Amino acid sequence: MRLVLFDGPPEVRSRFHPLSLSRPIWQLRCGMTSLGEKLIARVGATDVACWVPEYMAAACRETTDMPVNDPATLSGDDLLLLSSRVKAEGFEAAVGGRSEVGVNEAGDVLYARLAAGDLDKLAASGAAGRSPCDFGNFISKARDVLPTVTTSAATYEYVWDLVLETPEQITSDFAAAGRTGIEGTVEEPHAIRGGRKDVYVAPGAVVHPMVVIDAENGPVYLDEEVEVHPFTRIEGPCYVGRKSVLLGAKCREGNSIGPVCRIGGEIEESVIQGHSNKYHDGFLGHAYVGEWVNLGAMTTNSDLKNDYGSVSVIMDGRNPIDTGSNKVGSMIGDHTKTSIGVLFNTGAYVGAMALIMATGKPLPKFIPSFAWFLEGAVTKGFGRKKLYQTAEVAMGRRNRQWTEAQEAMWEAVYEMTAPARRDALKKGRKALLRDK
Repeated sequence: MRLVLFDGPPEVRSRFHPLSLSRPIWQLRCGMTSLGEKLIARVGATDVACWVPEYMAAACRETTDMPVNDPATLSGDDLLLLSSRVKAEGFEAAVGGRSEVGVNEAGDVLYARLAAGDLDKLAASGAAGRSPCDFGNFISKARDVLPTVTTSAATYEYVWDLVLETPEQITSDFAAAGRTGIEGTVEEPHAIRGGRKDVYVAPGAVVHPMVVIDAENGPVYLDEEVEVHPFTRIEGPCYVGRKSVLLGAKCREGNSIGPVCRIGGEIEESVIQGHSNKYHDGFLGHAYVGEWVNLGAMTTNSDLKNDYGSVSVIMDGRNPIDTGSNKVGSMIGDHTKTSIGVLFNTGAYVGAMALIMATGKPLPKFIPSFAWFLEGAVTKGFGRKKLYQTAEVAMGRRNRQWTEAQEAMWEAVYEMTAPARRDALKKGRKALLRDK
C-alpha cells in the first residue's frame, strides 16, 4: 500500500500559519520528529508520496526525497491517503480493509483507503487525467464514489497544539527510538541526574565540562554532532537536533530543537524547526519558531497572562482564537529577525519574513508577514527584495542555497498575506500621524 500525505484545504492549513506558509503541515515538528515521520512509522509505509499546495511544490521537492504532486502516485497500487494533522499515536482505523473515506464530525476528510481496483471507479467518475492542481477534486470524487465512515481519529487543530504536546511526544519518541547511553563525548566534570537509561548522547556529540543533564523528569536526547558548552543545564524531556549548539543555555523541560540551531539564554517547552539562532540571553517559552530566524539579544516572549487566564492568538490580524491553554508563547515564521530587546506579547503571531525593532514595551499580538516593524508601527521598509537578499546571506552562512524555487514560493506567500499586511499598514500610518 502506498501512503500519500496531504494537508487539506487552505482553511485547514491556515490554522498552522505562520509555520505552514512555507512548508506542508507534515514537515512540522512535534517531539523528536515531524508529523510526517510519525505517520510513516505508524503505518509502516515504505512507499510514500505527498501532495502540497502547488505554490510550494517546487521548493518542497528540494527538501524531500518523496514524490511531490505526482499524478502517477494516485494509480497502480492500493492507496492510503492520510491527512498530515492526524495524530499518529493510536491511529489504526485505516491501515487495512475495504475501500472507504474517513471523515470527522466536522466533515473533514482525514483518510481515504482505496484498493487498486476501485481506482477505476474514480476514473469513470471524472477523476482521471489528474493534474498536480486538482488533488482536492480527487479527494472529493473519492468521497462521492466510495463508502464514507465517521472516524474518531484524533487530530492537531492549531499550530500551538504541537507545542503543548511536544513534552509528551519527546518521551514517546525517545522510547520508540530505543537508544540510550553515551556514544559521543561527555567531558568531566559533569552531572547526570536521574537514570542514565533516559539519556542518549549520539556519536559525534560533545558535552563540555560543567554541564548538567537532568533526566529525572524526562529523557534527554542529544543527536549527532551536538555541542553543549559549559554552564548549560538541560532538563528532560528534551531533544536537541543534529549539529545544534547550546551556549550556556538554561534549557528547561519540554524543548524540541531542530538541526543546526544556536541556543542561549532561557528556553522552555518550545519547538524550533531548525537553522535558527537564539544565541543570547532572553526568554523563549511555549513558542514555535520557524527556520532561519534570528532572535536578537534579550528578545523575550511572554507565555503567561498576569491573570493566569486562557491565552488567545490572532491568526488573521482581526479575530482572536481562544487556545484553551494558559501557557502559549509566540508563533514565529521563517526568516524573521528581531533587534535587541524585543518583547513579544502572550500568544503573539509573528509572520514570516518580518523585521522587528524593539519599542521598550510588549509588541502587538499580531505582526504580519513581510512587515518591517519600526518605531512601533508596521511599515513597508525597504521591500521584500531586501528581505530575500538577507535570506540568501543567512542561508549561505549554513552552506545552504537560496533558490529560484524558494523565491517563487515566497512571492506567492507575499501575495497570500497581502490583505492582513495592508490592514496593519493602515493602522501603522495612523499611529505615526498621531505621534507627530
